Amino acid sequence: MDRKEMQNTRLYLLAAFLVLALAAYLFVLYDVQVIHHDGYAAQAIRSIVRPEKVEASRGIITDRNGRPLVSNRSTYDLTFDADLLRPGEDSNEAILRLVQLCQSEGVAWSDNLPISRLAPYRYTVDQLDGQQQKLFLTYLKSLKPCADALGEYLLRHPEAVSTPEPEPEEGSAPAEELSVKKRAEALLERLIPADLTEDLLMDSGVTPAQLMGAMREELGIPENYTMTQARMVLGVQYELSVRKLDNYAAYVLAQDIDTPFISLLSDGNYAGAKVTLSSVREYETTCAAHILGYVSKITIEDDYPSLKKKGYDYDDLIGKEGAELAFEEYLKGQDGLRMVSTNDEGKITGEYYKTQPVPGNTVELTIDLDFQAQVEGFLEETVTRLNADGDEGRGAGAAVIQVGTGEVLALASYPTYDLSTWRKDFAVLRDDPTRPMFNRASVGSYPPGSTLKPFTAMAGLLSGNTTLTEKIKDTGRWGYPLDEANSYFNCWKRSGHGYLNVTQAITNSCNYFFGEIGYRMGMEEFRKYLAMFGLGEKTGIEIPETAGTLPENPQGQDQAPWAAFGQSTQLYSPLQLANYVATLVSGGKHCQAHLLKAAKAYDNSSVVATGNTEPVNTIDISGEYLNAVKQGMKGLVEGTLSPYFRNCVVSAGAKTGTSQVRADTKNHGVFVCFAPYDDPEIAVAIAIERADAGAALASTAVNILNAYFTPGEDDSSVTGENQLLP
Repeated sequence: MDRKEMQNTRLYLLAAFLVLALAAYLFVLYDVQVIHHDGYAAQAIRSIVRPEKVEASRGIITDRNGRPLVSNRSTYDLTFDADLLRPGEDSNEAILRLVQLCQSEGVAWSDNLPISRLAPYRYTVDQLDGQQQKLFLTYLKSLKPCADALGEYLLRHPEAVSTPEPEPEEGSAPAEELSVKKRAEALLERLIPADLTEDLLMDSGVTPAQLMGAMREELGIPENYTMTQARMVLGVQYELSVRKLDNYAAYVLAQDIDTPFISLLSDGNYAGAKVTLSSVREYETTCAAHILGYVSKITIEDDYPSLKKKGYDYDDLIGKEGAELAFEEYLKGQDGLRMVSTNDEGKITGEYYKTQPVPGNTVELTIDLDFQAQVEGFLEETVTRLNADGDEGRGAGAAVIQVGTGEVLALASYPTYDLSTWRKDFAVLRDDPTRPMFNRASVGSYPPGSTLKPFTAMAGLLSGNTTLTEKIKDTGRWGYPLDEANSYFNCWKRSGHGYLNVTQAITNSCNYFFGEIGYRMGMEEFRKYLAMFGLGEKTGIEIPETAGTLPENPQGQDQAPWAAFGQSTQLYSPLQLANYVATLVSGGKHCQAHLLKAAKAYDNSSVVATGNTEPVNTIDISGEYLNAVKQGMKGLVEGTLSPYFRNCVVSAGAKTGTSQVRADTKNHGVFVCFAPYDDPEIAVAIAIERADAGAALASTAVNILNAYFTPGEDDSSVTGENQLLP
């Protein structure tokens, strides 16, 4: 082969090599870009992108007219995330810088390590809530020096564990044959948060100093840190540690930070710090505190493991009381997921949403804000007037229900409190003897007194124990036929009312007449009709309420005559009384009391749920029976109560009640009414503690009726005349 041919061969081989190299490159490129594109793309994204939760705003709460009651205010939170630290950056140093900034700027930061922040260091375990105690115990069990010390102590004092030892499995070794280590582990496992007292910790040798020393060693806190600096860092490291136990790394260090503080964070390049957009509940009214309730962080009572499955994180807020709790499933939004890319310095270079957050639903309540405010004001005015006698410990409750639907139009309790400041004022509110946080309208229970007489009249008619034409002679004293000398009661009018029919008995509030009806019915039948009208059981309202107490016969006694005119052992809430009156004047439609008008998507695109307005049960009440009872209640309005009702803008029926408590205590006042008389729209019930008699509440009731039937007009409140009625 000559020289020229050799050169050509070399060129051909080189060309072939280049072609093969190009082919291999194209194959690899095709494999990466086409065949395995998704896998390599995901791998590339994971290397530069990290996921972040995007908090969804909580749904707002409005009144029946769409006026906001509770909304959200946008805020900024300071979050510390150790995953944001660059290689070589010390987390302890980053935490110390950040906490010292908070300290210098007066910004409070979250630190639930139950050791005081300043020397002399002591435990503050008793200040933790149930969830925090559970997390602290879990952390101690994970910290070997503390776990060993606790286990050794429990071996010597097994009685310190309140949880009983489980039954041994068949074939397992007896407890005494187990190794010391295994026995200690078993005792430690049975330890519960309630067992974890300061005394147990100190007696076991897990003193604050020992715990902090173990934590410093575990977390690598530098020796040159002072104890004060170490305690500051340990508080944050503890928060991070308990979250890692639950696979949740980041945590909110400080909430609701202002713009100047954010500028300091940005200018100082604080490692691990991140400012996130958040929101807090904003109360648009000082009214309806007992209805609206509040939100708070998740505690052990909320069963966090089950909430976690529903998408909750440890730091999330959840409804705790009132509508916030009752409608949690509607109010909670669906958190989104954002993918954030960062450079090698940890700065964000881009972001995109994998899942957009969906705000919570708008919950529309049945109450009317203006009307609710007026009812609360009327209660305050009445109690203030009554307190002029020197008894300043009174409380009051009122309920207004829409007849035929069960919608609660107003539910007021006095004294009340301000939801926007209740956390700050909690200690004062808790110790206030008037119990302003107690909802007297739905949880308070009172003897109904004579307000039960319209019910007894209807029950007597329906059961056939009296008729429309029967007249019973009231001699002033009713005695039990077999023991009249020892078992009797007096009518409030000692001389007696003479012959009365059922309508006249209601108007004159005749104890004798209704005691006789109760005697004829007997307790068992009387209780049956009480239940039909919803008394002695919960109304179904979505917030906490009492079931009340039905009357019952003591051993060997018949209390039915006394129960029939509202005495004996029975107790009901103003809400229950209003609901019974609504059932009565509707002609027997017993509806569930409720606060939910509707739950709608945040953009009003759909209705998620509506309140149940269908009757729970229907009582067959004839028009004649209904008219007879209503006329009796109207007779009271046109008679003895006429000085109060002459200023009422609508015709009404009413019944007063004196709720007897003890011989040494003033009687409670109870009042029920409905309006308009011909076609009832609302039923009202009021109870005021130690008001002495129900007539003292008549002016309050008239003010409520006027406020409802003349909305938006000037106040035309009625001044009471202090006339007392049974």
